[in-house]
Amino acid sequence: MATNAAAAAMAASSLCDDLEHATARTRIRDVLAAGAARAGDRVVVGGWVRTGREQGKGSFAFLELSDGSCAATLQVIVDATVHPLARLTATGTSVLVEGEIKEPPEGTKQNVELKVSRVLEVGEVDAAAYPLPKGKVKLTLEKLRDVVHLRSRTNTIGAVARIRHQLACATHRFFDENGFLYVHTPIITTSDCEGAGEMFQVTTLFSQAEKTDKELKENPAPSCSEIEAAKVLVKAKGDAVAQLKAAKASKQDISTAVDVLNRAKETVSRLEERSKLKPGIPRRDDGSIAFESDFFKRQAFLTVSGQLQVETYACALSSVYTFGPTFRAENSHTSRHLAEFWMVEPEIAFANLQDDMNCAEKYVQYLCKWLLNHCREDMEFMVKNYDKSAIERLELVSSTPFVRISYTKAVELLKNVTEKKFDNKVEWGIDLASEHERYLTEDVFKKPVIVYNYPKGIKAFYMRLNDDGKTVAAMDVLVPKVGELIGGSQREERLDVLKQRILDAGLPLEPYEWYLDLRRFGSVKHSGFGLGFERMILFATGMENIRDVIPFPRYPGRADL
Repeated sequence: MATNAAAAAMAASSLCDDLEHATARTRIRDVLAAGAARAGDRVVVGGWVRTGREQGKGSFAFLELSDGSCAATLQVIVDATVHPLARLTATGTSVLVEGEIKEPPEGTKQNVELKVSRVLEVGEVDAAAYPLPKGKVKLTLEKLRDVVHLRSRTNTIGAVARIRHQLACATHRFFDENGFLYVHTPIITTSDCEGAGEMFQVTTLFSQAEKTDKELKENPAPSCSEIEAAKVLVKAKGDAVAQLKAAKASKQDISTAVDVLNRAKETVSRLEERSKLKPGIPRRDDGSIAFESDFFKRQAFLTVSGQLQVETYACALSSVYTFGPTFRAENSHTSRHLAEFWMVEPEIAFANLQDDMNCAEKYVQYLCKWLLNHCREDMEFMVKNYDKSAIERLELVSSTPFVRISYTKAVELLKNVTEKKFDNKVEWGIDLASEHERYLTEDVFKKPVIVYNYPKGIKAFYMRLNDDGKTVAAMDVLVPKVGELIGGSQREERLDVLKQRILDAGLPLEPYEWYLDLRRFGSVKHSGFGLGFERMILFATGMENIRDVIPFPRYPGRADL
């Protein structure tokens, strides 16, 4: 048996002996973490040259190599006898090299360096055309958005990417540890969660119209006379069949005549179908767009939230969450708005507003602790380059109980402020502006704040109406630097109240019948919230513009790549 197994293994390996050997590459992060303990080891490393310079009258070169696994670079030394140095030193060049880890001379800032014995691969760069500057010269973050396909090679965007990754990992860890199931909700939806109407439409009507216009130019629709002529032919063929049957002709003759008749009928059907083709977008008699001719036979949109859909799973599996992209067709150019952004949206059955606030607070604190434990190097980079208080802010939020205050009391407090003049007037019924939210969390309480029980007029239809009839069981988590980080609520579980709230919002009932079914069939008290993922990254890093904390920002006028 052992002999047969060995023979089978050899036979299997020979099937792929035309492939290159796997690259046993060591991450730069692992080389630097081990430090001098790995001195003398031979390793293969790969990365992109941040800076390169020839030394010793061109006899060797120093390369600062980054592979994105950490913020730091690895110093690589290559002799001219190993590889032509001019092909290696340009910023942006990719290299895969093999060499020995060595301790550098005393007094240098590196704890280890790599002495290269073989250059395995090189991806050269035209230095004159490469858009990223070399050395300590920096492009502004705004300029980097023009080279979004290369900006991840910079220190800042690389650090943001690693922080974003760790926050995503922490999100899944937190909900898994707390018994939540991850649910993938649809990106294409036929319902508007927010009732704002600022949604991207999903349609094939335009491409269908272009295809129809092209067809009609190449093969115009049949005229009425052509259709009538085809019908006359059908009648003639039908008469011929009748005559053959009356004359008791052979089965073969009758069958042949019937085939000819059927083909004539098919021709009429095709002509009549083509006669219905009209140029442009299909419309109803009243001039409105005929969405029943669209791909989904009704209007469809890119989702603004997965909340309504994930509620269906909460009403069966108890604790669930969704984490995915959402879209808003809001023509906003502010530093806080994107057309495409990511949301984390948990939903909890048998939970009231207090449970919702508890979960939100625990989740935010978990994220902050996770970054402090897993992203210290990148957070120190942010402190040094963007926000001196970034780590202090994470430490504060991760260890401090959140203040909880009703909307009504928060408004009273803000109205009594005399030492600051707000740009937006404070009065009961307004949606608190960012300046109000930040004043509460940064100046008044100096810690995170949860504001709850908002006026029903400024909140979505699905939020539970309170007994006062004026407010809903909604809550927002406010944090320093960004203001609102989380928005959530206890959901309206009463069928009659929810119906009326949908109508009051000016929305039709029909698209929400499935949502109402959750209240018809085993309705349950439940709550949930949404955390804007990019806002969490802004809060953590201290970055100023949301376009710099998402890999491929989409906003009015820009959808690169």
